[in-house]
Amino acid sequence: MALPSLDDYFPDWKEREALAESMIPIIGKLYRKNVVIYCYGRALHNQSVTAIMKAHRYVRQIAQNELSEFESFPILEALSELDLGPSHIDVGKLATEYMEASAGNGLKALEFVAEQCAEIIGRHVPPIEKPQDVVLYGFGRIGRLLARLLIEKTGSGQQLRLRAVVLRKGGPDDLVKRASLLRRDSVHGAFQGTLRVDEEHQCIIANGNVIHMIHADGPDQVDYEAYGIHDAVVIDNTGAWRDEAGLSRHLKSKGTARVILTAPAKGSIPNIVSGVNSHLITPDLKIMGAASCTTNAIVPVLKAINDEYEILHGHMETVHAYTPDQNLIDNYHKKARRGRGAPLNLVITETGATAAVAELLPELEGKLTGNAIRVPTPNVSLAILNLTLSRDTTLEEVNGFLRHASLESALQRQIDFRASPELVSSDFVGNRHAGIVDGAATIVKDNRTVVYVWYDNEFGYACQVIRVVQKWAGIRYPLIPGDVAHTGFG
Repeated sequence: MALPSLDDYFPDWKEREALAESMIPIIGKLYRKNVVIYCYGRALHNQSVTAIMKAHRYVRQIAQNELSEFESFPILEALSELDLGPSHIDVGKLATEYMEASAGNGLKALEFVAEQCAEIIGRHVPPIEKPQDVVLYGFGRIGRLLARLLIEKTGSGQQLRLRAVVLRKGGPDDLVKRASLLRRDSVHGAFQGTLRVDEEHQCIIANGNVIHMIHADGPDQVDYEAYGIHDAVVIDNTGAWRDEAGLSRHLKSKGTARVILTAPAKGSIPNIVSGVNSHLITPDLKIMGAASCTTNAIVPVLKAINDEYEILHGHMETVHAYTPDQNLIDNYHKKARRGRGAPLNLVITETGATAAVAELLPELEGKLTGNAIRVPTPNVSLAILNLTLSRDTTLEEVNGFLRHASLESALQRQIDFRASPELVSSDFVGNRHAGIVDGAATIVKDNRTVVYVWYDNEFGYACQVIRVVQKWAGIRYPLIPGDVAHTGFG
């Protein structure tokens, strides 16, 4: 294909910019009807013009096709003319399929889209029978990011609803300080929306969502029904209780129905990684864990590679951002080395991810070893997977396979793929995938490969937790194009 002349670049940009601007009200109107628009797995609602354009640019680079706003806008426009029911629609994939289907035959975009969306036209079945109340128990790093996600994804208000946050009583200005921490974040930036503090009712009003701030000294000491909360899913992000005896205390409080822990649960409690073992989620399950951020990052990639190549054995090394359990300056810590100042040192420590992998992927039991290094960065971590496979392969094949998994597989919400040799950890802050394969760093020699997987150990993990809660609440959307029901945030 001939390159455009230098005089064509700016006019081309302005045309595509105008199309992206025109997309925003269409996407917003559809979103309020529970029709969620994606571009190759990347959600387009509540996005800026530039973000929509960057999503298209990403697809052109990674999917290596000609998709642009010129191709996707007619598809989106056609979608707006149909009486669509609640669904998740990937306009990027539809546009790509339309380009292939309409080549040389005059097929109209509206005709193509109507055929693809036939199952959801006029089908106004809500994704869930009634809104699911959600309570955050704890309001630390993960708790506040979960709050941001739940508020951002309110949509029509008929899905997950954040109703309350439970925390210990602070000082007299406790509510204002909590709201300030939600409003501003040194790593993740400003809250996208408006916040109000209602001192009289002890609430934070976030984008119209009324969030009760409840003070309690234990998980069994809250009457949620007094706040109009019923059958709630409690997301315990404190990590204070990890076994059945501790977590089941939540179920003694009026108004609760289920509990999920944002950490690896102990004992017989199942740990769920969205996209990998979500099939184990049943409506009668009362307590579950969401595993760790590292487990969520590596297990989808390991599953994909093992399914394709069969892993004989391997070692995973986690280069992990420091966490609140470490000390700012040297002081006593019950674990080896972690007492040394986190912002000043590389700290070798253990990881539970190896055992977690065996729990989630029993076929890999005994095949992997692992360790971890805590490093002086506040967020975004890196897992290095050094694997021996059952057959020889090539760099092009491994990267091509992982690129395809990120775009087309059932794990596209979990696995992202990047190919730039200039990326560093801060470039992945805010990435919504469980893990991002760094294709430029992949090494392959015969049947051995080293795969580098970045992950936002805070925000990416929070997205995974919410996907699990959606599945648990029974939220299901028809996925277009595709023949499976879809759950989970983009």
